[in-house]
Parts: sequence; C-alpha cells; structure tokens
Amino acid sequence: MTDNSNSSDRLIIFDTTLRDGEQSPGASMTLEEKVRIGKMLEQMRVDVIEAGFPIASPGDFESVKAVATAVKDSTVCGLARSLDADIERAGEALKPANSGRIHTFIATSPIHMKEKLRMQPDEVLVQAIRAVKKARQYTDNVEFSAEDAGRTEFDFLCRVVEAAIDAGATTINIPDTVGYNIPHQFGDMIRRLIEAVPNSDKAVISVHCHNDLGLAVSNSLSSVLNGARQVECTINGLGERAGNASLEEIVMAIRTRHDVFDCHTNIDTSFIVPASRLVSSVTGFPVQPNKAIVGKNAFAHESGIHQDGVLKSRETYEIMRAQDVGWSDNKIVLGKHSGRSALKSRLEEIGIILDNEEALNAAFSRFKDVADRKHEIYDEDLRAIASESQAALEHTRYHLISSWVCSETGETPRAKVVLNVDGEEMTGEAEGGGSVDAVFSAIKAIVGEQGTLELYSVNNITSGTDAQGEVTVRLEKAGRQVYGNGSDPDIVIASAYSYLDALNKLASDESRAHPQHSV
Repeated sequence: MTDNSNSSDRLIIFDTTLRDGEQSPGASMTLEEKVRIGKMLEQMRVDVIEAGFPIASPGDFESVKAVATAVKDSTVCGLARSLDADIERAGEALKPANSGRIHTFIATSPIHMKEKLRMQPDEVLVQAIRAVKKARQYTDNVEFSAEDAGRTEFDFLCRVVEAAIDAGATTINIPDTVGYNIPHQFGDMIRRLIEAVPNSDKAVISVHCHNDLGLAVSNSLSSVLNGARQVECTINGLGERAGNASLEEIVMAIRTRHDVFDCHTNIDTSFIVPASRLVSSVTGFPVQPNKAIVGKNAFAHESGIHQDGVLKSRETYEIMRAQDVGWSDNKIVLGKHSGRSALKSRLEEIGIILDNEEALNAAFSRFKDVADRKHEIYDEDLRAIASESQAALEHTRYHLISSWVCSETGETPRAKVVLNVDGEEMTGEAEGGGSVDAVFSAIKAIVGEQGTLELYSVNNITSGTDAQGEVTVRLEKAGRQVYGNGSDPDIVIASAYSYLDALNKLASDESRAHPQHSV
C-alpha cells in the first residue's frame, strides 16, 4: 500500500493504538492481542498502523514483527529514537511487512533540548539528519517527528523540517506532545510551516496531538484545515496521560462535515464500533457512555422532544447514522438453538473474524453458556463473548471451573471456587464482606496474594435484568498495573472472570519496561 502520497484530497489515518495507546498505565497488550487489534485496524482500512517501539523490549520487538507478518494491506510502522540501535531494531522487526515505515524522532523544544537531551540546537539538527539517513537504509518510507514541536521555536522547527526532508523523510510529523496548543494557534503554525519550508511539498505533513486540555481532536482538525494530510490518532482516544486524538471522532468529523473539509479518508467506518469494543476489552478501559461516536448513549434519545423529532425524521437530531459506524439495529440475532455456522456468520457481519476452529469452538461454547441463561442475545453480547473466549485461549494459567456463593441476610457471605491452575484442579474457600469479595478471597486462597486491587467497575452490556454485566478490575503489583475484563449474566461470575483475567496478565513473563519515549 502506498501511504505517502501528497494528494490534496486524501487524509492519511495513522493509528498508534498499539504504541502510544499501550503507554496508558495498565494498558499493556500481549502479542496475540496486538495482532488481533492490528488485523481489525486493517479491516477498517487504516493507512498506517504503528505497531510498537521495537527497541523497548524483546516483547515489543516480537509484537511489531508479528503485526508486520499478519497485516498485509496496511503499512506497518515501528517507532525509533534518533539512535542507530533503535533504528536498526525497527528495521529488523519490520522485515516481514509488505509495506513498512520507520518513524524516528528527536525533541526540538528549548525545554526538552536543555533539560532532557542536554544538547544544543545544532547538535539536535545533526542527529535528526543522521537518523533519517540511517532509516533510509532500511526503507524509503521514513517519518520524522520533531518531539514537542508545539513548544518549539518556529525558525528552528523550519530548519529541522527542511533538513529532515532533504535527508529523505517522506512524512514530517508535528506533535503537540504535551497537549499545550490551542486550535487556531496550532492550525496557523501548520499553515506557516508549509509556506515557510521550501521543500514541504516533497513530504506529507502530519500531526500528533495529545489531549491534556481536551483539544486533541480540535487541534488535529484545525491542522487538516491548514494543510496537514496525515493525522495520528488512536481508538477511543487511548494514550499517555489524557490520551490522544480519537480516530473515530477525526474520521466522522471529516466524513460528516464534507462541506468544511476538502479531503476524505479511506476508512471503512462500519468497523469503528467493533474496533472500539475490541480495544476496550483488551485494555480493560471502559468506554464512557457519553463518548462521541462509540459511547452507548451516542445515538440514544431520552427527551420526549428529541424522540418525537427522531421518529418523524432521523435527521432532526442525528447528524450521522448509527449503522454507518458499526452500531446495529438487530435486536435479537441468535438464540440457544443456533449453530456454529450461524454464530460465525453473525460475528463476521459485525466485524469479528475468528482465526481458527479452536477459536470458533471456544466462542461457541461460551455463546451456548450465555444463551442458556439469557433470553435475548444482542450484538454487544456477541462482541463480549468473542473477546472473552479469544482472551481465554491466550492467557492459560488460571481458568474458572466453577463458583459457589452463599449470601444470606445477617450472615457472612461464603464462596467456594474451583480453578484449573496450569492444568491442575484446585479448590479455595473463603468468607468476605460481600459475594464478590468472598469469591476474590477464595481465588486468593488458591493463587496467593497477587497484587493490590485498585479498581472494581461494573457496567451493563445491554439492557434488562438478564443483561450481561461487564466487570473491569485493575491490579497493581511491583509498580505494574494491569486491567482485567469479564462478562456474564451473573455479575459475581463476571467478577471472577475479570479478576482471573488480570491475574493471568500479571502472570505473563513478558517484560513491559519501556525506555523513555514519546511523540
């Protein structure tokens, strides 16, 4: 795929969920999870997928390599500081890619050069040129980022950008690394940069905006209006601190307001909601109900005036169709008498592709279990079922076999849990302050103390008293935070699934230590 065209009417979507998104505390992803998300982004027709930071750890290297192997239609990108070792490692990880990109960066703001790099501006300029030339030894698709460009002196930024393009960079990224900029100011800077740099027409100008002031999407869109033709963003706005610009909001703003934006994207928007749900499930970060585009209330109407208007004409209160972003009108899709083929077909219709027969069998088994206890099965249920069953295949140390809970008025709740631990069946019993606490204590009786429970959150996936409950937990151990996610019509069972999911992630031997990196 060619992603470095400087066509004036096409906006390149660069997704960094797997790299910057994973830098959210507790959002670490396994290799298998990164591949699943990468393949979903490919289905969505994302132009560039930044798969990780190969030098960060052996696990990151292998993840980038795995995504580069699995993804065929999108460009796969690896991040590298402006250091030889970083660039060499990225080049090696991207060897299997049909289309690969090296994204190298160095800080250019006065505060970063002085306090972080301990370098003079001329030294930074030399290193930037050297890094781009080094990256060109591995691929002709090289992106250069001037880290903290939003606080960089304009004349120096122009010098660095011009030199990077001369050295062979085909994409120039202007990051608002700390979310400091204001839309009209940032957009004006992009316009002035394009006008002032004599060779700016030889590269795609990109932006990467953080959301510290809640302006990441606004800054990105202002930049597009002023000539930027690549936007770096993430699913659900995931990312360091307050996150990044949300892919779904960028794409739908461009699509909905074509009267304002003289460009388009290649994104298949029907995969937006499936991708949002997958990322939420993998990371354990719930999507807030009022989140634009992908929140469960995004197309809900409670006001009588609104309801009356929508019933008469959808356009009175809806500026886009829910179906266009992946929400479904189907109320009941499958039941307990449905077979594997029907399940597989419906999953594919809502954007979920199971890799093999084992994955289908796991999803079907979980589907039957839920269908036996829940009268109506919704697409949201299916997404949760598929995600949970795929995760179970990847995290294999602890599996729930059975759970028994007794809770009576005036009596201390008691629980008995049976787990499969590394292939061996083990039983734990305990009391607790409530049913969930008793179950967690029974699990601890088997596995021992494994971290501190920092968060316990419950959301309903669909409506009704038989709705599946979705539970998210966060555990912290030795400075590492992980999220666990579980769903079930029985909230106590869902809680057990989520706790075990987090324990399985803690049990992973994969190193998640990252050297200092940003953009």
